[in-house]
Parts: sequence; C-alpha cells; structure tokens
Amino acid sequence: MSDRAEVAAACRRLAAEGLLIGTAGNVSVRTGDRVAVTATGAVLAEITAEQVTVVDTAGAVVAGELAPTSELDLHLGVYRRYGASAVVHTHAPMATALSCVLDEVPCVHYQMLALGGSVRVAPYATFGTPELAESVLAALDGRAVALLANHGAVTHADTLDRAVEHALLLEWACGVYWRAAALGTPRALDERQQAAVIEAAIARQYGTTRKAERR
Repeated sequence: MSDRAEVAAACRRLAAEGLLIGTAGNVSVRTGDRVAVTATGAVLAEITAEQVTVVDTAGAVVAGELAPTSELDLHLGVYRRYGASAVVHTHAPMATALSCVLDEVPCVHYQMLALGGSVRVAPYATFGTPELAESVLAALDGRAVALLANHGAVTHADTLDRAVEHALLLEWACGVYWRAAALGTPRALDERQQAAVIEAAIARQYGTTRKAERR
C-alpha cells in the first residue's frame, strides 16, 4: 500500500471510530524526506489516496493536486523534533472535552504509561499557527500524545498503525477519566505504582503473544 493510500485508510478508520468528523483533523506518515498528509478540506470519512498530498520536509508539495492541511507546520515540527514516522491529529470528543477544562490528564490507568503517563494540555492558540505548533511540540516532550486546549489531540509514533492506536487509547483513557470524575476525585497512580507497572510489563512481556508453557 502506498503512503497516500495508507493515510487515507487510517483516516477512514479513525472516522469510523468517531475520532474524526467532517473535515476536522489530519493525518500524516513520513518515509525518508517525504511526508504524505491529508489535504485541507477533505472529508475524512470518505477520503481517497488522491486527496492525500505529498510534501518534502520543508513543506513544498511534490505530489498531489490539493493543498495540504493547515496544520502542516505541526506535523513537520513533530518529525523534526521527535523523529516520528507518523502523526495523527483528531478532534475526538472525550479528548477535546477534557482539553477544555484540564491542564493535564493524570495517569489514572496503567495503560496510559504506553503513551508516556499523564497527558499534558498545550495552551490554546489559533489553529494552523506557529504558536500552536510550538506549544504542542513542548507538550509532547517525553510523551507520545498531547491535548490541545479547546481543540483536540495529537499523537505520534514510529508507524502509522501505532499512531492510530495511540489516538484510540488516548480517547479511551479520557473517557475513563471523565466517568471517574463524574463520580468523585479520580485517583492517579503515583511514581512508585507507575514504576512497578513498567517493571511488570517488561518481565511479563505485556501486550505480546507468546507460546504457552506445557506442564
């Protein structure tokens, strides 16, 4: 599958999962010095490979007929600073709701450690601006995800599939926090508890299949 087709397929999946709606959001994948990124104004639930534009690392269009997303500087910034291979930006409902009221989502479930732990909320800035890109890049330091105040969420990873999975996990975690907060004050895992989870995950190869031991 070409990078353009892969980006389109990821968008359609995210839309089907309810994380993208209409033209809101953008996705990209990088191979070498080329970045395939959604075109501005594309309806993401129906996007095709032809509606994905390819740019170089300076942002110049090298393939495709449509202008790239207005958040191109954000995507390119993530690639430059963090060496990622894929970036997903959504307006997912739970993530966006929490971005309107919190400065950080506490680490309330051990699966959030796969994203880096607690999730920072980048200060609000107008979409498509250098100010927004810079604030999000700062919020991503040491993290695979960040929220954008009153806006949405961003994830990055070494593959597009993993960036999509990060977006899905982030939305689930935001939903868990929202439901817990409706009942009371959510408990966050402290540093000792988080370290114990990481140790156990390594020892047990958590999240991977392996051969059963026969007795």
